[in-house]
Amino acid sequence: MRQPVRILAAAALTLPLLGAAPDTTPPATAHLQQAFATAAATYDVPQSVLLGVSYLQSRWDAHAGAPSVTGGYGPMHLTDARTALATAAGHHHAGTEDPRGDEARPSKHPEAAADPHDLPARLTTLPRAARLTGLTPDRLREDPAANVAGGAALLADAQRRLGGPSTDDPADWYAAVALFSGADDTASAAAYAHDVYEVIRAGEARVTDAGQRVALDARPGLAPDTAALERAGLRTPSAAGTECPRTVSCEWIPAPYEEFGDDDYGNHDLGDRPASQRIRYIVVHDTEGAWEGVLNMVQDPTYVSWQYTLRSTDGHVAQHVKAKDVAWHAGNWYVNAGSIGLEHEGFLTHPDTWYTEAMYRSSARLVRYLAKKYDIPLDRQHILGHDTVPGTTPATIPGMHTDPGPYWDWRHYFELLGRPLEAEGGPKSTVVTIRPDYSANRPVFTGCESAGEPCATHGSSAVRLYSDHDEDSPLIRDIGLGSAPTTGVNDLSSRVSTGQRYAVADRWGDWTAIWYLGQKAWFRNPAKQPTAVPAKGKVVTPRKGLDSVPVYGRAYPEKEAYPEGVPAQAVTPLPYTVLEGQKYVTGGKVPSEYYYAVTFDEASHQVVRGEDQYYEIQFGHRVGFVRAADVTVRSS
Repeated sequence: MRQPVRILAAAALTLPLLGAAPDTTPPATAHLQQAFATAAATYDVPQSVLLGVSYLQSRWDAHAGAPSVTGGYGPMHLTDARTALATAAGHHHAGTEDPRGDEARPSKHPEAAADPHDLPARLTTLPRAARLTGLTPDRLREDPAANVAGGAALLADAQRRLGGPSTDDPADWYAAVALFSGADDTASAAAYAHDVYEVIRAGEARVTDAGQRVALDARPGLAPDTAALERAGLRTPSAAGTECPRTVSCEWIPAPYEEFGDDDYGNHDLGDRPASQRIRYIVVHDTEGAWEGVLNMVQDPTYVSWQYTLRSTDGHVAQHVKAKDVAWHAGNWYVNAGSIGLEHEGFLTHPDTWYTEAMYRSSARLVRYLAKKYDIPLDRQHILGHDTVPGTTPATIPGMHTDPGPYWDWRHYFELLGRPLEAEGGPKSTVVTIRPDYSANRPVFTGCESAGEPCATHGSSAVRLYSDHDEDSPLIRDIGLGSAPTTGVNDLSSRVSTGQRYAVADRWGDWTAIWYLGQKAWFRNPAKQPTAVPAKGKVVTPRKGLDSVPVYGRAYPEKEAYPEGVPAQAVTPLPYTVLEGQKYVTGGKVPSEYYYAVTFDEASHQVVRGEDQYYEIQFGHRVGFVRAADVTVRSS
């Protein structure tokens, strides 16, 4: 039976105001560090607590007053999400991609489930801050100092309602910090507060997106009063059935494995991984919808599925499909059969979109846990974006998805994964890792709100590619897309992404060329502000005597490997080739496998393995596969 969606409202933040707000109007020109000091003094909140909460929300960035993916504004991520969520739509309704990615049994596309009209309290903290401070909502959105004051007012109000002491000791503010998260359950609230106090103990310092240096002194011996959270009256969810690390808040909201209609079923396949086949990949998605609506969709047996959903406001995790089972999420059955899918609450094309630090940290903890458990390398050829999953056949290439998009901060994400993207070779290295400065790297994108219109200027993980060492030269063309390249936010034909590694094809002054989609692709790479750093790795090149070798979107077995009763799947090359002399970085050798699962009765499911072996390569923006017999492997 379909499970009811939990509308997670932070009731503790909707109680009546117990006292009048202090009269404070922070100046718009105040330095941000001073704004924290002023707000802390005005509302009797420890400055370290205010700085720690803000760091977990936004890393102290103001984002020029633009909203996050859930309508959060400013350094304190005060939420006013109604406008941001008004256009929420199903993630897998965009384009023509079949999320299952298996011609033997395509998945259905039901009508999109609408998001609820009543927003939970965790998405409406800005109006509450306006009432507490007497400042206008516009001021709280646009003025970072006012935004900090609003956050301080919310923390002070939570402390009063909890009956906590008004002290300068940050150890006494644990429960108020937990309530600030907006979570309505103890596990999520506690996980959020734990992260804040981890930041306070370690200390932080950075230059914000507005060029202001903010620092938080370390308090290594700080031990907060965690027992105070018991007075908050939050629900206690069960983590039973989940496969999550203890360091995240996680609950089980299952995707249904149900039979319906004429021998149809959904929305995933039962399996026996990793015993039956190895889990090689983790795929990072964004939801293109709000938390409540997305949970509606994954609980619909006629829809599709993924293993985990992560909430933006506090990093809370819901698991839907066991790791042993195969979810329908990536649009490529070979990848689905060997991957775990993570959906992050967010919107790829929202202008100036940004993701909370709380969600990044929770996601990184989950990925580290899964990578260790299933021996998955922490690199961009195994921690895939949905946008790097290849089409399965030439016909499917244009419909493949493009999330999490150019605004996902891969460099910061890999720092949180404990695998920072560092230079590994010398200046003449024959392999490079794409690694621009996220904040300073601001390529022009179009189409966020309407076709052809520029998106808001924003830091990005993406780097644009040209056909020559000149920004006036044509953009690199992807023949698989069948259209001229553009600067569209969903057009992947001429861009690379942070963390991806490529073989160097040429250099010219401040420009570097890489082998990309069978051609030389150029990007600006000045020595004083490099876009890429030297790397090491193994590369493949056509075997001696071959002018070119085909590229595939999946590593399927040869025809002779299929047993009786299992239809042989076509080994269909994509419209690309690796030419003699070209080199592509490989993520390693993979077996040829096909998971046959086209019936509800799992008794007929089986993994077909062939003699052929493949190498996964970073071919364009997406990965691809080449037959091992066709190539030679060399160290860079």
